[in-house]
Amino acid sequence: MSTSSAKHKVIFDTDPGVDDAMALYFALAHTDIDVIGITTTFGNVTVEQATTNALYLTRIAGRAIPVAQGVNVPFAKAPGTPPDFIHGADGLGNLPSRIEAGGQAEPLSAAEFIVKMARQHPGEITLVAVGPLGNLGLALKLEPQLPKLLKQVVLMAGAVDEPGNVSPVAEANVWNDPDAADLVFTAGWDLTMVGLDVTHRVVLLSKFFERLAQHHKHVAMDTLHHAVMFYSDFYSSIRPDMGHGCYGHDVLAFVWLVAPELFKTQSGRVRVATEGIANGQTMMAKLAIPYPQAGWEADKPETRVCMEVDAAACEKLIAEVLASDWLLAPLSK
Repeated sequence: MSTSSAKHKVIFDTDPGVDDAMALYFALAHTDIDVIGITTTFGNVTVEQATTNALYLTRIAGRAIPVAQGVNVPFAKAPGTPPDFIHGADGLGNLPSRIEAGGQAEPLSAAEFIVKMARQHPGEITLVAVGPLGNLGLALKLEPQLPKLLKQVVLMAGAVDEPGNVSPVAEANVWNDPDAADLVFTAGWDLTMVGLDVTHRVVLLSKFFERLAQHHKHVAMDTLHHAVMFYSDFYSSIRPDMGHGCYGHDVLAFVWLVAPELFKTQSGRVRVATEGIANGQTMMAKLAIPYPQAGWEADKPETRVCMEVDAAACEKLIAEVLASDWLLAPLSK
């Protein structure tokens, strides 16, 4: 169970989203993670729906966690349409019904909330971001010293060697707001990228979530199971070879946080293509040479990029954490 003395004090920036829900519940269940706030963004759903889902998912799990609503459109790119064929129109696989759970968003915007908390707890907060990165970009504009105020930033974002999932070279979170992403990658914080190079190695089967629902017999796990079934239907339609399951995208950001030894990383400067057919591509400089192309100068900060993962160990850890006794009675108005 999370406690105020937990090892990792986390703000979770998210666009729930089925894999976001998995990640949230892993974070709430892990004894070394204390989720002190949630900030929402557009992406898998509209930002309004993301806020509704964040409040619902936390409160049906028995947690009252501050939720601050964030950006609703990209910095510069024309806004797109949420992928309802992947996550459902409601982001959670089109739930047939929802219990009354109450709750409402904070009066502060997501960026304001991030800055306020970072100033109150300098050097203590890890920001885990698993959606488009506009909230971090705006927070940087509000407080240029933010990279020094946050302990670290962990992103589920991007791809280096692995093909993209919204184009041959782009991962969805970066592609949704490439200008914000490039700002984040060049800001200078302790930054880890958990991208498709590793998330495409971890497949979680739907029957695993079915067993969890049977084990817990709780509305929160029933909700996650329903969402995962919808999500897995999509993945099975494009990747029948993977079985009825889904990639463990967002949850791996938290797995990195608590078990970095399960990953192999490489550090280098990461930049984002912000326009054209390569829009959203994350490019990493792997060689320490003086490129004539501007943008790769030696003063640009480096990113720690996860390149390999022990998939079996990740799946075991995720199973153990979610099966633990962490769920509380749902909250209501």
